[in-house]
Amino acid sequence: MDNYEELLGKLMEKLAEPNQTQPPILSSAQKIPVGISNRHIHLSQIDVEKLFGYGYQLTKLKDLSQPGQFACKETVMVCGPRGAIEKVRILGPVRKKTQVEILQSDSFKLGVKAPLRLSGDLAESGNVTLIGPKGSAEIVEGTIVAKRHIHMLPHEATQFGVRDGEPVTIEFSGERGGTLANVIIRAVENSGLECHIDTEEANALGITPNTEIVIKKNNI
Repeated sequence: MDNYEELLGKLMEKLAEPNQTQPPILSSAQKIPVGISNRHIHLSQIDVEKLFGYGYQLTKLKDLSQPGQFACKETVMVCGPRGAIEKVRILGPVRKKTQVEILQSDSFKLGVKAPLRLSGDLAESGNVTLIGPKGSAEIVEGTIVAKRHIHMLPHEATQFGVRDGEPVTIEFSGERGGTLANVIIRAVENSGLECHIDTEEANALGITPNTEIVIKKNNI
């Protein structure tokens, strides 16, 4: 009997211990960090070498919030039929296909049609020419305006009650606080929890990196 009570006591102590292997429980009211993106470029290695020379490797300037991604020291000029934008930052690492992400107002300055797309959706997107110190690269399709989105891990999506590719509405704080619809969930491995909007949206809505963002509700 004594052994039974002793074993039962140990079992109850074990059950009371926190489970260190389980991820923290999230809710739709949990605050989500915000990242504000300016125009930038993701290059393929082929285009890196066209712009900077054979065998050239991009130089890391600083790490970004998404794991494995970084800002590079290198910049290039982006040219369109109507104009050009100098010193556009390159982000690493290299990709299979070059992607140029511009602001909506940039499309008017450059004279290009840049559709509103998620990263990687480049079919029939805008055409620009990149100018580097050692040459140029024509990007026949690959220029977009990025859709606002939220990066998260698959298990975080489950805990938030959302799924990869789902559009949601977010609520944000501040003097111009309000809601934004059509924010796309990007739930993939090797992600850091963060809501991404561009500088034009952030400036118009008074959003800063300190702004509190939560998932308000799912779009219907």
